[in-house]
Amino acid sequence: MTETGSTVPRRQVGRLLRQLREQAGISLMAAAGELEFSRARMYRIENGEVPVRKHDVIAMCGVYSAPGHMTEVLIGLAAESKAKGWWHAYGDVVPAWFELYVGMEQAASRLRSYAPGVIPGLLQTREYAEAVFRSWHADDDAVGSAVAVRLERQSLLSRRLPEAPRLDVIVDEGVLRRAIPDTLGMQKQLAHLVNMSTRRNIGVRVIPFAAGPHKAASSGQFTILEFPAVGTASPEPATIYCENLTGALYLDKLAEVETYESIWDGLEAVALDQPGSDDLIRTIIEESDD
Repeated sequence: MTETGSTVPRRQVGRLLRQLREQAGISLMAAAGELEFSRARMYRIENGEVPVRKHDVIAMCGVYSAPGHMTEVLIGLAAESKAKGWWHAYGDVVPAWFELYVGMEQAASRLRSYAPGVIPGLLQTREYAEAVFRSWHADDDAVGSAVAVRLERQSLLSRRLPEAPRLDVIVDEGVLRRAIPDTLGMQKQLAHLVNMSTRRNIGVRVIPFAAGPHKAASSGQFTILEFPAVGTASPEPATIYCENLTGALYLDKLAEVETYESIWDGLEAVALDQPGSDDLIRTIIEESDD
């Protein structure tokens, strides 16, 4: 059968529908009976093997008593699962949309993130995150909510079950020197990077200015997500997540993933090693005291 577009939307529909079913305390067989689906069809839907029709999403969300916003997001994703690749504008469903990425993040066994402009969210301190979001939101409540979500995401790095994912981050030196107005807050952020890199599952490396132009200079920020095998099933394919001002792009075709893997290899080749990166960060902290 011919592949029709990215598998990512289908995977997310399946994962979210499975989560909703489990949260509702309904077995797969019971759900299949209520929906008049075969057990095989339920498996294929939840494993992201087939596109899901709009009226099936509505029916399943009804059985699971899903929140209205999740039903809307799933309907949108179900439509996107039939497209040849997809963009999803943030628009009015930012919280629900971001919830989808968090689901991927939570499911990943390894995350590799390149940051040319801002410290990645999983490693941001409260002060730094507040400064980032304040440039987008004038309302204090909106800033507070955004920061709370960002900090909550970080708990996955220290979880015990399932095992915390491996996080590797490469940042340009300019990111570390682009200070927030709160000097002490920026110093705390930089020290946090050094502290986090002492954890066994976290690495933070820096591309110094002296490295000059490099392979990822025009790529923009991206994250490579890898997923573990569950039971006897094959692991979900690695996915590239790229964000911009108006939406997010998910790439999981082999050629796309290989391109970003090559870019990552290039970044590792020009980045300082961990001790060298830590030393540079400490130097920047000291210079900020002058």
